[in-house]
Amino acid sequence: MSAKRSDAITKGFERTPHRALLLGTGVPREQMGKPFIGIATSFTDLIPGHTGMRDLERFIEKGVHTGGGYSFFFGIPGVCDGMAMGHKGMHYSLPTRELIADMIESVAEAHRLDGLVLLTNCDKITPGMLMAAARLDIPCIVVTAGAMLTGTGRQGRRFSFVSDTFEAMARYKAGVIDEQELLVCEDKACPTSGSCQGLFTANTMAILTETLGMSLVGCGSALAVSSLKRRIAFASGERIVELVRQGITPRQIMTKEAFENAIRVDVALGGSSNTVLHLLSIAHEAGIELPLEDFDRLSRSTPQLASMNPGGKFFMEDLDAAGGVPGVLYQLRDRINDNPTVTGPTIKEIVASVASVDEEVIQPISAPVRAEGGIAILKGNLAPLGAVVKQSGVSEQMMRFTGKARCFDSEEGAMAALMEGQVVAGDVVVIRYEGPKGGPGMREMLAPTAALMGLGLGDSVALITDGRFSGGTRGPCIGHISPEAAVGGIIALVQDGDLIELNIPERRLELQVDAATLEQRRAAWVAPEPKIKTGWLARYAKVVTSANTGAITQA
Repeated sequence: MSAKRSDAITKGFERTPHRALLLGTGVPREQMGKPFIGIATSFTDLIPGHTGMRDLERFIEKGVHTGGGYSFFFGIPGVCDGMAMGHKGMHYSLPTRELIADMIESVAEAHRLDGLVLLTNCDKITPGMLMAAARLDIPCIVVTAGAMLTGTGRQGRRFSFVSDTFEAMARYKAGVIDEQELLVCEDKACPTSGSCQGLFTANTMAILTETLGMSLVGCGSALAVSSLKRRIAFASGERIVELVRQGITPRQIMTKEAFENAIRVDVALGGSSNTVLHLLSIAHEAGIELPLEDFDRLSRSTPQLASMNPGGKFFMEDLDAAGGVPGVLYQLRDRINDNPTVTGPTIKEIVASVASVDEEVIQPISAPVRAEGGIAILKGNLAPLGAVVKQSGVSEQMMRFTGKARCFDSEEGAMAALMEGQVVAGDVVVIRYEGPKGGPGMREMLAPTAALMGLGLGDSVALITDGRFSGGTRGPCIGHISPEAAVGGIIALVQDGDLIELNIPERRLELQVDAATLEQRRAAWVAPEPKIKTGWLARYAKVVTSANTGAITQA
């Protein structure tokens, strides 16, 4: 092995103070020549997806030392989107992605770590860690902590977080279920540790991390409560030491071809629309040009192969049993690129090793769930720079829809109107000033979208926003509208009663108001005062870019 980064703090008489500090932490002198491996862990008692990480930390540590390295833990913060939903906390969720990347960069550079194991699970934490890996370009391997099991009920009913909390809340409000059933849902929605059971953002990102080649085979779908996840954690600890010795770094793994594979797997499974933001931001850190239009191009040529919750019937436990990521890659084998992985074998070699796939869960290309993939990029006068819809969760009758605008300048305003019965069939709910700058932080709109479904309006009302959606969102919900309202995007000029046309097959989102009228409205428009004027978010709002570029921060 050539010179190590950690030599800068372990070798030479000039490093006497550094070695003294290392000895002070308990590092034996004879261990100082081994590769120094940082284990960035997002363990916290605050998030079900992370409470089981103490166990995985032990197995990663065992693996590192078995492989011949010396490990050091350091902590990374986690925000639970479900917990932050519907109040001020959600402003902080997406911005933490940038903080996480910056923190990992800071620790790895300051302490000259030779390699990193990134232990993660939930929505913004995984992409933040991948951004750091791409930016640092030192050997890294990602361990996603895995999904929780579904809750069990009578007659084979399975409970899950989104449909049995957010949507159940709206069904209770509508009188569809009583308080006792609501409490049953609450008790059974999160029965184990792990990320939420369906193909929401956390699990989609875990799958895409493995597809990118940054996790070991099987990691993306292995369940949080499984012994397999422990074995993967151990093997990841061993493998990172070998990656350091071989000089294999993330930019050798996360190529343009790898990102195209990730998009294909994402749309084939009908994954979260948040992955658009995250793949764009990771690609930016890796120096890869990834236009927003690539998502639409690849989605048009990739059929949807699985019916995954929240829009479908299968959960992560089903996908894992059916073949996991290798099973999906096998079904897509004629459309994916070959690419290296941290496991060692290339993507095509991994596909060649697949023995069987449960085609009830991961259907073949010849018999897909839908002819196109799960994500569509829309454009039009309302979104000249693009908007995103998870078309896998939209019913056939709502793929084309024209309705009257009902405008709200915040999520709270829209939610109050929904709960008070002020939104009716034929409306298009417009939620604006919730973009990266205007939010600030581009809040998720799971509460109003779940309310639409719970109130029975999912097939008669559309929702558009410059904010974003949870991976649990389903229905005709269009997000990431760019430019956003806060910078004078057309969405800021919409008025109640305006007709808005949604045409997903033709990829159009149009405000049916003539150009002269829009110019009059623009002349009268005044940019609103920032919603948050102090603290980190005030600084974030000044440097964050548009959603169509991944909502990255630039000086």
